[in-house]
Amino acid sequence: MSLQQEIITKLGVKPSIDPAAEVRKRVDFLKDYVTRSHTKGLLIAISGGIDSAVAAALCKQATDELTAENGEEFITLGVFQPYGEQEDIEHSYSVAKKFDLKHVVETNIQEAVDEVALEVEHGLKKLGQSRHMTPQGKGNVKARMRMVAQYALAFELQLLVVGTDHASEALTGFYTKWGDGAVDITPLSTLNKRQVRQIAAYVGVPQEILDKAPTAGLWEGQTDEGELGVSYEANSDYLEGKDIDPKAKDILEKLYTRTEHKRNVIPGI
Repeated sequence: MSLQQEIITKLGVKPSIDPAAEVRKRVDFLKDYVTRSHTKGLLIAISGGIDSAVAAALCKQATDELTAENGEEFITLGVFQPYGEQEDIEHSYSVAKKFDLKHVVETNIQEAVDEVALEVEHGLKKLGQSRHMTPQGKGNVKARMRMVAQYALAFELQLLVVGTDHASEALTGFYTKWGDGAVDITPLSTLNKRQVRQIAAYVGVPQEILDKAPTAGLWEGQTDEGELGVSYEANSDYLEGKDIDPKAKDILEKLYTRTEHKRNVIPGI
């Protein structure tokens, strides 16, 4: 078995999907997990990007159906988590409006992140390095601080934290360990980015979100494809078993090998 086929099998990606069937399967998956966990619903951080928009749509359908079927209220809580001023914050609100999320809250992470960064910089100074954190290092703090806030809210409200990671991100390890990768349940995990887009179009994600460049928004000017050095088209083709440019294939396979630790359980002896 080639490394490509091994990766496809491990990540569970299909060569093509039926969006309607995938929505049904993933909504049922969420409903079953909420029911078995005896929780009161789902929490989804809505970044303004396509992945969280799709996850929000699935969550809302799942909790609406559970409410109708059980005679008690289950909720989807949409959480907006800007760092200071977020240029595209209106996209987060447009997702909430589109999918009729009645429970939303904004938690600005700037003050908490800056306090952590300051303490790290004090630590660096004591080690003989008088400097600010790198943008990448502070970006990881932002991702992890968002999860701290999400889990605190989820604990108080008896909700499950929903992740937005999918197979195209798993392939490259493009998520923060113990940040956006630290969740209770991932309803998009066996989809590649192209398939997420197909479901987004099917469920009616607003056009401005469909059209925007994918970004984690962890530092100014950051884009997923710019940082990775390979397009999501090539990434999705690879996960669908297609032949792609050898240079792109080499990048993807090296990223997969380098980030194996993110996909594995914590090693021990």
